[in-house]
Amino acid sequence: MITKVMDGMTSGLRIFGAALAAQLAWAGPALAHPHVWVDGAVTLNVTGGKLTSITNVWTFDAPFSVFATQGLDANGDHRLSAAELKPLSETNMEALEPYHFFTYVKDAGAQVDFAAAEHYGLKMGRKRLTLTFTLPLRQPVPFTASTEIDVLDPEYFVAFSYPGKTPVAVKGKAAGCAARYQPPHELDDQIMAQLAAIPADEHDLPEALQDAAQGLAHQFLVECK
Repeated sequence: MITKVMDGMTSGLRIFGAALAAQLAWAGPALAHPHVWVDGAVTLNVTGGKLTSITNVWTFDAPFSVFATQGLDANGDHRLSAAELKPLSETNMEALEPYHFFTYVKDAGAQVDFAAAEHYGLKMGRKRLTLTFTLPLRQPVPFTASTEIDVLDPEYFVAFSYPGKTPVAVKGKAAGCAARYQPPHELDDQIMAQLAAIPADEHDLPEALQDAAQGLAHQFLVECK
């Protein structure tokens, strides 16, 4: 069953590989957008007054975490080691790369490209998977008020939230500049109902809902004294 789902769900697999297909196979048609929930935190790494990289920490919802890790406990000790989770970590990175890791950096309104992701890995705690990875900027940019970082899935397949007390942190010398988190606006009941009506096997949002999804960006803005 999972194989059949994987064969027919190219756009879904682009996110988290076979694990996502397994979850959809289990959930069936009742599952509506979004399909995966993530609690996040962001660290902005600054060196010499320039933003050099972004570190994302994403903790996935429990149902996704359970399905993502099925069959990975190779030694049967009921614990998932770094070695057992490594293949899934690599699958996640490969699947996310074409979609910019759902992370966008702008310098004076111009998008900044990333180099290859590094320092990535998964760990399991309290039945939830946490993925940590760092995205180096190809060209570091000045850490000033013209810098903006957005996190979102434009198709709202993945729903992000930043519930912690410190959703964004700055690591390094920032020369009087700090970062603040600006949450997205809430969707109205009509939009939520339209999203809920989208079948589980339909991954591209209708054009009428694309603008609403774009407004769901979680923004991390730089403020300087």
